Amino acid sequence: MAADAHKDQDVVALILKDHRTMEDLFRRMRSLEADRKDALAKLSALLIAHGEAEEAEVYGALKRFRDVDNAEVEHGAEEHAEGNEALLALLEVSEVGSDDWDGRLEDLVKAVSHHLDEEERTILNGARENVPDERRAELGAAFMQERERQLDADCGSIENVRAVVRG
Repeated sequence: MAADAHKDQDVVALILKDHRTMEDLFRRMRSLEADRKDALAKLSALLIAHGEAEEAEVYGALKRFRDVDNAEVEHGAEEHAEGNEALLALLEVSEVGSDDWDGRLEDLVKAVSHHLDEEERTILNGARENVPDERRAELGAAFMQERERQLDADCGSIENVRAVVRG
C-alpha cells in the first residue's frame, strides 16, 4: 500500500499527466467542433500553473541530484518562458479561429510540444532513474500544492500571463 501511495504522488507521473492534458487541449484548440475558447482558457491556466510549480518546487530540488542534468533543468525554465510568450501572443488575439489565431496557436503548440518532449527525455527520465521514490512523492506533493495555489489565483488570466512573461 505504501508503494501505491508514493506512486499516486510521484512528481514524474504528475508532470506527465499534465503533459498529456496539454496535448489533448491542443487537439481541442485545433478542432472546429470544439469550444476552442474554453480549451484555450483551460490550457492557459494549466500551462502557467504547471510551469510555475515546476520552477518553484521541482527544478531546484532536481538540480541537487547527481545524474540529473543541471543544464537541462535550466534549459527547461528557458523553454517555459518561450511557451509563456507564445501563450500571451495567442491570448492577445481577439477572434478565435482567425488566421492570426491559428498561426499563433501553431507557434504555441510548437514551443510547448518541443519542451514537453525534451523535458520527458532528459529531466524526467533522469529524475525517474536517480531520485528515490519517497523524494519523488515529496516533490509531487509540493508540486501539486503550488499548482493548485496558482490555479486558485486565476493564473491563466491574460493579466497574470502578462505579469509572468514580464518576470
